Amino acid sequence: MKIQKLLVVLTVVNLGLLMFALAQIQRAVAQDIAPVLRGRALEIIDGQGRIRASITVQPADPTVTMPNGKTYPETVIFRLVDPKGRPSVKLGGSEQGSGLGLGGESDPTSILLKAEGTGTSLKVHPGIPWVAG
Repeated sequence: MKIQKLLVVLTVVNLGLLMFALAQIQRAVAQDIAPVLRGRALEIIDGQGRIRASITVQPADPTVTMPNGKTYPETVIFRLVDPKGRPSVKLGGSEQGSGLGLGGESDPTSILLKAEGTGTSLKVHPGIPWVAG
């Protein structure tokens, strides 16, 4: 009888310890949510493993000259990519300015909005017109 009582007491103690441990794990999981996600780049992929969205920091490149004569600055670029791999939306920012590009279904179809230096520009490239066949 003494062994049975000892086994019952040990079982009750083990159940108490298990309940305490489970309560601690649940609290720890709830507190592990990081307030900030940090990294060098971010890529979102689809079910086939293709990159569909990305945020990257492109380093400055003093060997590349921009159309305004300045060298290529460090630039942060956000891209949304269509299923064919073409950027549909491209948003970039640097110390020289920022730009937003929107692409259509066919290559020449796009809108480019830029604020660079003290000026702004808007370029609209219509797509190939539809011709009845």
